[in-house]
Amino acid sequence: MKRIRIKHVTEYHYHSAVTFDEHRAMLRPREGHDLHIVSSAMDLKPAADVRWLRDFYGNSVAVFSFLEPGKLLSLTSEVLVEMHDADPFDSQFKPTVEVYPFQYPAHEQVEIIPYRVPSYEHDGPALLQWLSALYQPGQTANSLDLLNSLNSRIFESFRYERREEHGVQTPCQTMARGSGSCRDYAVFMMEAARHWGFAARFVTGYIQMGEGQHGSTHAWTEIYVPGSGWCGFDPTNNKTAGSEHVAVGVAREQEKAAPLTGSWSGDPQAFDRLEVSVEVSAVGDSASVTNFQ
Repeated sequence: MKRIRIKHVTEYHYHSAVTFDEHRAMLRPREGHDLHIVSSAMDLKPAADVRWLRDFYGNSVAVFSFLEPGKLLSLTSEVLVEMHDADPFDSQFKPTVEVYPFQYPAHEQVEIIPYRVPSYEHDGPALLQWLSALYQPGQTANSLDLLNSLNSRIFESFRYERREEHGVQTPCQTMARGSGSCRDYAVFMMEAARHWGFAARFVTGYIQMGEGQHGSTHAWTEIYVPGSGWCGFDPTNNKTAGSEHVAVGVAREQEKAAPLTGSWSGDPQAFDRLEVSVEVSAVGDSASVTNFQ
């Protein structure tokens, strides 16, 4: 068991006061057998009424209704979590799914269909060509080895590049540019796995920094494997998701797992800048990291 402290600060600055419409924040880690929230606190400016809900994917979402305009929207979240499971799928799959290709059980087919359908159909031919170096139709392969090979090839093929702009690159854009952020890596692996018939989803959260790793806010991919559940793969760092990964939001599409969304009204030229800082550190460890996704 280990404890990780996370401090996430988001500040939107404006030249003149603006009116903030309803905002939604997804910053609270997903609790379960492997993660427990010990304490959490949130500070918000301007003043707002706050209510909580669970979205379609079971993510915990805070909804803000602001009570006054302002020149600054500031949201600070501090969370202390306990991590209990370092290897969530025991580094192996059950015999029934050990060899790829395999069939998903009939009783799970309906639920997983949306996660097997690619999001970028027009990128399909180019992506399948890129995947042909790892697998050819008609072959068989060890399922875990195949997914680990995909994870590694993405890591080795592209150059990590921090991007502060919103949105993600399509798989074809990532291939053309030869680089991407952790969001782009996660989307690429999600789409690649879907083209092989796996159920896959996007994950956003945090990672405790280590030597040679990128980011503290972070994104990765989860693949659904019968008998093992949702298994995390982190192509940005060429590893499976483990005790240093803290999941906050999951979704079929990456835009549905954004940390903070909302709109404002006022002078169209009012927006000045966005500042984000994140610190992720083990409790008792003086080393912490501030970075941007």
